[in-house]
Amino acid sequence: MNPFDEELAGRLKGLRDRGLYRELRCVESPQCPRIQIAGQALLNFSSNDYLGLANEPALKEAAIRAVERYGAGAGASRLVSGSLSPHHELEAALAAFKDAEAALSFSSGYAAALGVIVALLGKDDFLVLDKLVHACIVDAARLCGAKLRVFPHNDLAGLESILRWVDAKRPSAPSVAARPRTLIITESVFSMDGDFAPLRELVELKDKYGAWLMVDEAHATGIFGQNRRGMAEALAVSDRIEVQMGTLGKALGASGGYICGSRQLVDYLVNQARSFIFSTAPVPAAVAAAAAGVALVRSQPGEDRRRQLMARISELPPEFLPQPRPAPSAIIPILIGDETKAVAVSAALREQGIFIPAIRYPTVARGKARLRLTLTASHSHLDLAQLVEALRRI
Repeated sequence: MNPFDEELAGRLKGLRDRGLYRELRCVESPQCPRIQIAGQALLNFSSNDYLGLANEPALKEAAIRAVERYGAGAGASRLVSGSLSPHHELEAALAAFKDAEAALSFSSGYAAALGVIVALLGKDDFLVLDKLVHACIVDAARLCGAKLRVFPHNDLAGLESILRWVDAKRPSAPSVAARPRTLIITESVFSMDGDFAPLRELVELKDKYGAWLMVDEAHATGIFGQNRRGMAEALAVSDRIEVQMGTLGKALGASGGYICGSRQLVDYLVNQARSFIFSTAPVPAAVAAAAAGVALVRSQPGEDRRRQLMARISELPPEFLPQPRPAPSAIIPILIGDETKAVAVSAALREQGIFIPAIRYPTVARGKARLRLTLTASHSHLDLAQLVEALRRI
């Protein structure tokens, strides 16, 4: 090997020694409760396809129609010639679904986070994050250059202490518009623990200190609220949150990300969000499938699937559930701790036909490795019974 590859080989060995080495697994089937990997049929409890829409005929048909009419690719960025009719139709559907003035779609949730945070904040502003927010938000925080502070997970007292500090640090300005801004960011349902942010209290605090609030509803959209818009709707605070973010690749069954909010927010992002401006537009098939997913989630069949998901969650025995929660979550962490042991437990489950990969650092903190069990509306009673038997055997 040349010196470059020798260096990388050494780094890879270090990852293996620490139980942190990862490799791609080729899935030879659609996303369903049962998938095939290397010829082995496995019961899949690792997908974020909460409502079972990733292989839904209505979404596939919408994607096929879009390819037939608009082709395989968008051809350019949205601000050049790539802003096709399906993009506008999706954004209109998202805005109506989320009861927002406007929406903007991105190629991924990661791109959405980078786009909005870097566009809104600069070096004179303040960014305050819950400790457990997603990596895309952490990366955007580093890129935007704002003064960064992190509060302990869901710790309202810790957050208020930081907001008081920020308030004292912000210099006076001739006008409100010229004052440095403060943006608080949280997830509504946290991706690795499945617990909930105290959104009502967060809204009160941000109003008290004149801050903005951004909420990532990636793991709540389609599942919570009377209209399945997310936890902000369930807690009746949607109209008090400046920036609502989400993904199209979880409960909505397709791929991509979005931002919902005021018309002014979306117009500003079109002009300033670099991950939007400098990216080729998402392919028509994915956009059309996402719009079909939104339509299905808003329908009675969408509510039926949500109820079926909640029924599956209720069937999981209490011994496998985390501490009491204000609402059921489709994300159930099975904490193990040691990274190597988590990999071994995942492998033992796979031998029994259960697919739940080990989640390790840097996705979670060192020594906090776990199995991240996720349930979907497509799982059956028998699937749950097989899972429980395997977990008890382990």
